[in-house]
Amino acid sequence: MNVQTRKAFVALVATQAAHSLEEFAARLYEVFGPARTLSGLVCDDRAVGFAVLNVGVVIFGLWCYVAQVRPSRPAARALVWLWSAAELVNGTGHMILGVSRGGYFPGLGTAPLLVVISLYLIRRSRARASQAARHGRGGGR
Repeated sequence: MNVQTRKAFVALVATQAAHSLEEFAARLYEVFGPARTLSGLVCDDRAVGFAVLNVGVVIFGLWCYVAQVRPSRPAARALVWLWSAAELVNGTGHMILGVSRGGYFPGLGTAPLLVVISLYLIRRSRARASQAARHGRGGGR
């Protein structure tokens, strides 16, 4: 895992933190059914439940970086792919919801950055995998 990929992953987790704050401030847990349901499963106060879930996501992202991505452990590539795919879907979903509603949807402000960083990470990962295959390696560090 090279320095640029590690930095981009940290940027993705930081952007998710900003995205979570935007969603919380705009009360996504009140206007989006899945967020309302999940938040209610965590706590009767949906705002608290939503905050707990999102803090958990960001802490998990930081753990992924510190324990797996930064030291380039074997699981790092898979975690970067999973995070990138999840954030690509997340950001794209917010943009689609904003367009379909004809205006702002909670999380729309940070969604494009999630998409851009995710696509960057996916492209870097694919390029490295392709390069490794051409050189007969399993993708090494």
